Amino acid sequence: MSGSANEPAYLELPLGSFLGLVSATEPAPAGGSVAAVAVSLAASLCVMAARLSTKQIPDAPEIAATAESLRDRASSLCQADADAYSLVMSAKRRPREPDPDERSRQIAAALSVAADVPLEVVQIAARVADVAVRIAEGGNPNLLGDAVTAAVLADAGARAAAALVLINLQGPEEDDRLSQVEVLLEETASSAARARRRLKN
Repeated sequence: MSGSANEPAYLELPLGSFLGLVSATEPAPAGGSVAAVAVSLAASLCVMAARLSTKQIPDAPEIAATAESLRDRASSLCQADADAYSLVMSAKRRPREPDPDERSRQIAAALSVAADVPLEVVQIAARVADVAVRIAEGGNPNLLGDAVTAAVLADAGARAAAALVLINLQGPEEDDRLSQVEVLLEETASSAARARRRLKN
């Protein structure tokens, strides 16, 4: 498990080292961690753009503080996703005998828990995209490109994380997290589209 005594937490690594870990032939960090980083980068852009939009947006400091909180939570999920998936791998390494049904139940349970992390990434991404479009529509015009980038990147991170939720929750039972993801993706896509439209004005 990353972040243990033998391996530093991902956020403590230089960018190049983290990219090397993603490129390695190991199960983690992978898609969920990358989606979390994408959303945290989008939130970081919102922090910067809001801080530089105090003349245009009266509550810009509050917007920046919100974006900063979203950034910090999203970045922590980079580690959390890898840790959750390590539990899935542990369940899959269990012997099939003498109780294959119990092994299957444990794998399904681990996958269900692992779905919660990318679901939270989607939730955060929707909020980041909403912040980004507010800045794109009313903030410092010199930061329009950054705000649009934030909205589009949040949308991409949401879609990537949503795919992992769907994969982890594949099974015979209906799960209300799937409907949550659909609603959040619509909200995030709408915000990103609104931000992109500002480029045409």
